This record gives sequence, structure tokens and C-alpha cells, in this order.
Amino acid sequence: MRLIVSLFVWLLTVPASADPEFWRHEWPRTDFSRSSVENWGEILSGGPPKDGIPALSNPDFLPVAAVSGINGREPVITLELADEVPRAYPIRYLIWHEIVNDRLGDLAYAVTFCPLCNSALIFDRRTDHGILTFGVTGKLRNSDMVMYDRETESWWQQAEGRAIVGALTGMRLAALPGWMESLDAFRSRNPDGLVMAEPDHARPYGRNPYRGYDTASRPFLYSGEPPPHGIAPLARVVRVADRAWPLERLARARRLTEAEVTLSWEQGVASALDTEEIGMGRDIGSVRVQDAQGRDLPHDVMFAFAFHALWPQGTWMLGR
Repeated sequence: MRLIVSLFVWLLTVPASADPEFWRHEWPRTDFSRSSVENWGEILSGGPPKDGIPALSNPDFLPVAAVSGINGREPVITLELADEVPRAYPIRYLIWHEIVNDRLGDLAYAVTFCPLCNSALIFDRRTDHGILTFGVTGKLRNSDMVMYDRETESWWQQAEGRAIVGALTGMRLAALPGWMESLDAFRSRNPDGLVMAEPDHARPYGRNPYRGYDTASRPFLYSGEPPPHGIAPLARVVRVADRAWPLERLARARRLTEAEVTLSWEQGVASALDTEEIGMGRDIGSVRVQDAQGRDLPHDVMFAFAFHALWPQGTWMLGR
């Protein structure tokens, strides 16, 4: 891996632990007797402690026309809901905070991004146990962020939206149909849209602390099997439920209709995990996934190793 920023060097030097007894002093409210994890060795410390990566809540927004200082190729996570002003959450902020707890009308939701598996998902925070508020544990499972809810301090697998440790073990969050695109694309389609404002934290926003990560030969803190079919571990795939389409295949075709969904690809989005300056990353394009009625569907553009680890019985849509 070509990782040069001191943050990642620090992550590599911090010892990992997989013993719940060791974690109890930091997590006295977490019920470790309840878990769907069969092998505790799968959960590792990524380095930062609980809330060492600070999640955000109820951020400020700017009209997209007033946004300056952000390269138009930079990726944002877009949320467009009927009868609401569209919102964009720049990855330049999420790469440092990983979770944004927000509300829009009656909807409470969490915008999440795990840089190490490239998973970007929006979850409904409304549950049978009330509205949950999420933070970052500092732990990884299969190199995917482990979130926690502040209400019960249960631990959640981010890419699945599933509670894996604690009182809420087994619960799943509903995913909302957001997607990643460039700031320019969001601005063009939504001239009256809103963009999350820069947080009041001392972070070098716009810089990528994982430079060169998405062209590395292997993922960070992952010891599982590589993906099948000769697919590179850090190749991107489009996940819809338990199916994965290689992004390279979709980019060649531009549009695919399979398994009752239509996937489309457009160029013009910088990879956030390539160059040190996010806006200068190579073009990886943006993806939309829709059903037969043209409605946007929840999906994720994640690394192949993470899909294989979390959906080992999943279907690979190779088009052969």
C-alpha cells in the first residue's frame, strides 16, 4: 500500500485486540453476551478509540450555488426525496468523520462511508427501539467499519446495516436510495439543492489520508479469502442486495438491465482513495440503480473483497 499520511502510519502501529474482556472497560454498556459473531478474531482495532473518528450530527448546509473551494469532480453522497430539497454530503468530510446523523422532515437517517471498503450507504435511523444515533467504534470487521448506536451501544456492521454485538444483535437498518456522484453532477441536476457545509473540526478537508489505497494489492487488516473469478480485492463492484456487478464491466457497457434492475454509469467522478488531493483522483464514474418503474434503489459501490467477505454466498454478475 502506498499510504503516506501519518494517520495511516499510526493505524498500522497500534496493536489489535479481539477479546471482549479487553473491550469491557471502554464499552461497559455493551452486552457482549449477545452477538452473531462466531469468531471474535474477526473484529480488530483499527487504531482510533471509541469516537476517535468523530461522527457528526445535524450539520449545516449551503445552497449549492454558494459552494466554493471544492473541485467539481469530487464525490458527494446524494439524497433526493420527494417533496424535499435534495442534499449532497461531500466525501471530503465523510472520509474524516465516516458518519453523519441527520434529519429531513420526519425522516431521521445516517449517511455512512467506510474508506477501507469504499462502502457508502444511507440508513433510516428510525427503529422499533426509537431513533438511533450512530458513532464510530474504532473497530473493523473484514476491514469494514463497525458502528455503534449511542442508545444501547450495540455494534453494527456498516456495509450490512446489521447489529452484530449487543442488545440489538440481529436488527437491520433499512437502506435509503442514495448514490455517489460528482458535485458538478449534483449541481447541474439540482441548482436549488443543498450541500453539507464544512464541519468545525481541525481536519485537512479535501485531502485523502489513504493515498493510493484503491490500487493497493491487498486491503488493510483483512486476512480473509480473496474474491473469486480472478477479481482484484480492491476492484470496485456494484452491490444490489446479494448480487455484485464488477464496476469495470458496467463502465464498458454504460447500461445493464439484469436481475430486474437497471444499472447505469456516467464518467466524471474522482476516486476519493487515489491521489492525496481528492479532486485530482482518477475518474471512476458514478452509478445509478433503478427498478423497472425507474425508481432509485439502494445500492453500494464497494471493494470486491468486502462483498465476498460479507456475502460469501452472493452472486457475481459477470455476464459470461
